[in-house]
Amino acid sequence: MTTTTGTPGDTGTPGSAGTYAPRPGAAPLGRMIAAQAVLETKMLLRNGEQLLLTVIIPTLLLVLFSSVDIIDTGAGEAVDFLAPGILALAVMSTAFTGQAIATGFERRYGVLKRLAASPLPRWALMTAKTASVLVTEVLQIVLLTVIALALGWSPHGNPAAVLLLLVLGTAAFSGLGLLMAGTLKAEATLAAANLVFLLLLVGGGVIVPLDRFPDAAQDVLGLLPISALSDGLRDVLQHGAAMPWGDLGILAGWAVVALAAAGKFFRWE
Repeated sequence: MTTTTGTPGDTGTPGSAGTYAPRPGAAPLGRMIAAQAVLETKMLLRNGEQLLLTVIIPTLLLVLFSSVDIIDTGAGEAVDFLAPGILALAVMSTAFTGQAIATGFERRYGVLKRLAASPLPRWALMTAKTASVLVTEVLQIVLLTVIALALGWSPHGNPAAVLLLLVLGTAAFSGLGLLMAGTLKAEATLAAANLVFLLLLVGGGVIVPLDRFPDAAQDVLGLLPISALSDGLRDVLQHGAAMPWGDLGILAGWAVVALAAAGKFFRWE
């Protein structure tokens, strides 16, 4: 009688050692990050509150204040002033407000704790969340740009400067959002994120020019990330500045501090 040796799944010849086919184990890291990023994006786009923050509110503000003479935006078409600020608002709504609220409740319900125990490293999970934010921002920017152009917007300037401003703004707001979500309770994060959104909408140079505020307030408000992002985009897209180094420096500072603080103080449960 002939016997064979091997392992489950062996289809070899008698006496040969078989192998598992396919081999069990985690998927490649890049594939795991991509799959998680797709999942995060789908969850974000299916959330009604997220869509309100990321699409509906910025669109309504752009159309309303461009069509109705409510606020004095200075010389030129109102849309030329408003469009860069609304783009900055879109970045803040996704990278900060939306991400803070979603991550805060994921932490409360134990989702982050379970994901942290999966083969996906914690830094890779945060990378996937950042990728999801970037994908959503691209969709926002395309939509708002089309609407602004239909309203008569005439942008010009250095595309590289615009891209750099958007990337640094995303990094800064993402760090702040993760810091809030990883240190506060979910309910506190929900309230604080929405409050900050409203305050920065009014006092961040998005729809109301900073020069309408008292001089002392202007000095403080000008250091906020939303002010730096909206003013930087406005300098490039409305006034044709080559590279707004001052605003870039403010955003870079916020990005470094916020991301470092989020990495140090973020609690997974």
